[in-house]
Formats: sequence, C-alpha cells, structure tokens
Amino acid sequence: MTSTAKDRTLSRGDIGAMIGFCIAGFLIAAYITVYSIIRIIELAGGVNVPVLVEFAPSATTVDLPLTTGGSVAVGLDSATVTAPQLPAIAAVPGIIGQVVQIITIVVVIGCLILLARSTVGGRVFSRGHTALVATAGITGLVGFSAVRFFDNMLANATVSAVTDNGLDNAVISVEPFTFILGAFVVALVTTVFAIGDRLQRDNATLESDTKGLV
Repeated sequence: MTSTAKDRTLSRGDIGAMIGFCIAGFLIAAYITVYSIIRIIELAGGVNVPVLVEFAPSATTVDLPLTTGGSVAVGLDSATVTAPQLPAIAAVPGIIGQVVQIITIVVVIGCLILLARSTVGGRVFSRGHTALVATAGITGLVGFSAVRFFDNMLANATVSAVTDNGLDNAVISVEPFTFILGAFVVALVTTVFAIGDRLQRDNATLESDTKGLV
C-alpha cells in the first residue's frame, strides 16, 4: 500500500504543542493589544505622559553623583522624559505608532496561528502556507519598522516641547543591519516553504504516476 501526504497525521504530542502555540500566540496578541490601548488613552490625555527618548551619546553628557561626593560625567544614551502637557504634534505620531503595533501583532500572530492550525492536518507545505509565512514576515518587518519610526517622532517632539527647542540632539535611530537581517530571514523562510511546496507536489505527482503504472 502506498501512503500519501494526505494519510500522514501528527502525533498527539505534536497536536498538543500546536494548540499550546496557538493559545500562547492569542495571549501575547491580547496582552500587547491591551497595553497599546492603555498607551493610546495615556497619549490622548496628554497630561504627565512618560516618553522614552534616545540621545546621541557622543554629544550628550550628564553629571552622575557619586556616593563619595562629587560627580562624574557620563554619556547619556536614553532617558524617560515626562511631558506635563503633551502637544498634538507628539501625541498623534505616538498614537499612530500604537495602532500600527496592534495591527502588526494581530496580523503576524494571526497568520502563524492559521499556519499552525492548518499544519495539524498533516500538510506542512502548500501555497497557502507559503502565503501565510510571507504575509507574517513582511508585515512584521514593515510594521515594527513603522512603530519605531513613529516612536522616534513622539520622542523628538516631546523633547522639543519640554525643552522649548533647547535640546537638538535627540536622534531618530535607524538600524539597517537589523532590518536587512530580518528581510533575509523572511526571504529565506518564504523560499523554504515555496520549495517545500513544489517538492511535495512533485512527489504527489510521482506517486500518482507510479500507481498508474502498477
């Protein structure tokens, strides 16, 4: 008797792992969504809003008090600035960033949960699975980059408002290596699924032809 891909099923342990993965993904998406909504409400209120700000360490130094008295100058990489009244020019990008974060997390985890659920049937590679992997990867790559961009806009506008434009070294950080590495990983995984789907279809065709010759 010749077995085919449709006859293969996952073990109970594999199915349990998939279910656990789906539950964990749902909880992560729910947690980040709730956190982002709370942050949106905080930004929309605009009163005493803490904002994480990054600085150019080579240009920003502060005096760090010592327990023995005196102080020592240290480079400042980041700090949390509390804005007594957050202007709209800062709040709007911050809110957009949180909305993008919710959408990104929901899409990425949703695609992965659908992939895990479909894999329970025993078929790992398919065009639909390749599309889910590609969608999750591209959405995550673009979405988190956009979140980073809007968070930087929020931070710089906050510094400008709090210091009355007296500090000009808040930076918009760009991490090209991380972006390139993420793009490479997404392309690699998508390619693997596409090749796996093609090989699986070729094997199914070969088995069908073999049956016809028997």
